[in-house]
Amino acid sequence: MLRTRNRTPRTVVEIAPWSRTRLLALLGGLVVTVVLTLVGGGLASWHATMGARPTVVTTEEPATAPVDARPSRDEIAAAAMASVDPQAAFHPDPATVTGGSIVVPQPTVLDGPAGVPSGFPHTYEGAVGQWAAIVQTVLESMSLPRTREINATWVRPGGPWFEQWTLTRNVTSFLTAARQGGDEKDLTTVVSATPAAGLVKGGDGPDWTVVCVLLDVQAWIKTESRMGYGLCSRMEWTDGHWQVATGAEPALAPSAWPGSNAGVAAGWLTWREDGVR
Repeated sequence: MLRTRNRTPRTVVEIAPWSRTRLLALLGGLVVTVVLTLVGGGLASWHATMGARPTVVTTEEPATAPVDARPSRDEIAAAAMASVDPQAAFHPDPATVTGGSIVVPQPTVLDGPAGVPSGFPHTYEGAVGQWAAIVQTVLESMSLPRTREINATWVRPGGPWFEQWTLTRNVTSFLTAARQGGDEKDLTTVVSATPAAGLVKGGDGPDWTVVCVLLDVQAWIKTESRMGYGLCSRMEWTDGHWQVATGAEPALAPSAWPGSNAGVAAGWLTWREDGVR
């Protein structure tokens, strides 16, 4: 049963103009830690090496392949993806070559559990759609109480708990960088996170997969800033819908401006909604 949360009025505070660095801070936690190591102290996401593709691992081996030669779920999740340049998330750099696309089904329930759209079908593309809906809802709300509710509702036992979840770190970092002074964004702040690309990294039968989404994230705090942000998750079909699966979070996804050369080189597939031309 879903609980109704009583929300307290949000305090409007005076904030400095939003900058590229502050928007990037929403990546927070795990992403920042790894990027600090890669680029020697810069707060940035990274750009795909031209010609590189994400590692796609699947258990669909030929019938003659030894069973023990198939990658485990942990290996699928941990497989490295394309490396990218630190500034790719901020540069449009329109693609000069045509990449592929992924057709993602639409939700059948717009206001699902914890306010997350749901009702995606039992397909890998359905898992992509459900993960995108979870990420989009968290980022656009930028609320720690809402994120806690979504984590409790959508993450399976044994999956990332609230305090360690990358999305929780995203929200915490955003609120800190924006100097919001509370546990959710204030009325002067608007965040938009629109799915722009996606991919299926790998799978283990029809009920388990690792999927990734690339979102076009825009934030308005007096001025606008914009970036591309990629994130992956293990997903498991259970109780009639896709949920975040048990296990550690997957390797980091490349963040690149949607529709850019970097995005195509990193293997991102342009987002297409089923039934929408």
